[in-house]
Amino acid sequence: MNCRMCKEPLRAVISIASRFENIEIVERALRDLCGTASVVEEDLAPLINAVWEATANAIRHGNHQQPDRKVLIDLAIEADAVKLRVQDEGGGFDASGVPDPTAPENLLRASGRGIFFMRQLMDRVEFTTAANGGTLVEMERRLQN
Repeated sequence: MNCRMCKEPLRAVISIASRFENIEIVERALRDLCGTASVVEEDLAPLINAVWEATANAIRHGNHQQPDRKVLIDLAIEADAVKLRVQDEGGGFDASGVPDPTAPENLLRASGRGIFFMRQLMDRVEFTTAANGGTLVEMERRLQN
């Protein structure tokens, strides 16, 4: 079924413990949804990379790898776009304070590229403070066909 013919978005909501191996669960759910919606490979790869980055950041920086803290992932495929939401239970952060990884003084830094990659891969990336005080990342990518 092509999602352009769907009356309702295809959707999956997943809650995972803050363990890196659980990112594979999120990837599998996204691949399954995209397969059902006939999302082309040119869109699938960037979506997977973006959700990996956002979920890894939520686990590492938001929840400080505490397995008792959860990461909530909401995946939705609409007729013309895929929307991803990743929310942690951490203390939140200001994304504008993350140094530009393309600045000469940051080129050799070992971290700080995840947000940059998400912004390159997706059409829209927004960071807000969630109701629980954690960080909520909302991303959207328009589908090619």
